[in-house]
Amino acid sequence: MKRILPHIYLENCKEAIEYYQQTFGGEIKNAQLADGMEMFKGHEGKYIHAELHINEACILYFADVFGETKKGDNIWLMMDAETDEELNSLYQKLAEDGHIKMKLQDTFWNSRYAVVVDKYGVTWELNCSKQREEASLNSRESIE
Repeated sequence: MKRILPHIYLENCKEAIEYYQQTFGGEIKNAQLADGMEMFKGHEGKYIHAELHINEACILYFADVFGETKKGDNIWLMMDAETDEELNSLYQKLAEDGHIKMKLQDTFWNSRYAVVVDKYGVTWELNCSKQREEASLNSRESIE
């Protein structure tokens, strides 16, 4: 496992991430707006992703809410897997007694990604960057 990242979904993400930056310090990076993306039509000006890098070891992910949420389900944990095998295993295990919110699939940000709510109600984002997977395969091949 590469890392676990909290992903916080809020109304008015831009205002919220600026508040957290003033509170914790750090730098806002990788802010992506929904503007011009067909799948987010009608949500122009909303953040689909933004990061607050407080330091190298502490990064918070943020996004605007795109639908209904209830209190307590606005913080998700993202598991950033090293390999596709690890990603598939996590997906199967978490989905076994939980439920799938988004099936495992290739994404426009060059990763394989899924969202699963486990049997305890915790929402997990499962992600594996295709570049990381390719680099891992290449390093294994060079060792063999």
